[in-house]
Amino acid sequence: MTKEMQLLKICRGSFSQVRLLHMSPAVNAEAKKDSSPRLKTFSIYRWNPDQPDQKPYMQEYNVDLKQCGPMVLDALIKIKNEIDPTLTFRRSCREGICGSCAMNIGGVNTLACISKIDAGSGKATKIYPLPHMYVVKDLVPDMNNFYQQYRSIEPWLQRKDTATTKSGEVQQYLQSIDDRAKLDGLYECILCACCSTSCPSYWWNGDKYLGPAVLMQAYRWIIDSRDDATAKRLDKMRDPFSAFRCHTIMNCTRTCPKSLNPGRAIAEIKKLLGGVASKPAPQMNPVGLKQ
Repeated sequence: MTKEMQLLKICRGSFSQVRLLHMSPAVNAEAKKDSSPRLKTFSIYRWNPDQPDQKPYMQEYNVDLKQCGPMVLDALIKIKNEIDPTLTFRRSCREGICGSCAMNIGGVNTLACISKIDAGSGKATKIYPLPHMYVVKDLVPDMNNFYQQYRSIEPWLQRKDTATTKSGEVQQYLQSIDDRAKLDGLYECILCACCSTSCPSYWWNGDKYLGPAVLMQAYRWIIDSRDDATAKRLDKMRDPFSAFRCHTIMNCTRTCPKSLNPGRAIAEIKKLLGGVASKPAPQMNPVGLKQ
């Protein structure tokens, strides 16, 4: 190696040391800046039935987003675990499947587990229980009426054939691909009640009007090519309230966290009730395969 090359190598190393020396204060400042907390305020509805004299109120909590997951449910769990263990809410799967953590977040009925925290806004995120339902405690609504309405539509496959002997026992109910496709967008409902509790008709007539979620589930069984109880299911909804109380406001479809369309299902039920449409015959004999 020539003397010129050795000198160039030494100078290059010296320049690198000087550059690192000048950069270190900026790097340290940046590291110090990153270590500061990134606080987000959550304003949460609180009410305790054990304190009936105290009116419902909003309580604010500050959560460091750097030490919290990205979803609203992560923030709620962090608040309950580290700040206020008295906060009450429902949750289970954390994957948008069970529907337990349905609540009103920022004015929209949705699931806390799939609702991202609005980290870019300096405003507090307001969280309420599902609207127009009796509250058990804090963010927990009373779902008894909702589940009773769901039970009233008899949400299971009903058949007229009752063959139970081994020779005549039905091994499986057959269904064509096209008939099966009619159930898409219906069976995915997780009964979170976000749609029903966003419907003004359900707010005022929740004791008589079945609501978007239950009606969509009713249509799921009505349109099923394997089900024989279509006439009975429709007859139970021929009163002025069960289905016809829907005014096609479409709040239900806009708020559904699973991107389903309850409004369309209700419209199809109305067509069947009004005689405008009828259930098509199965493309395949459901009991065509026997032992």
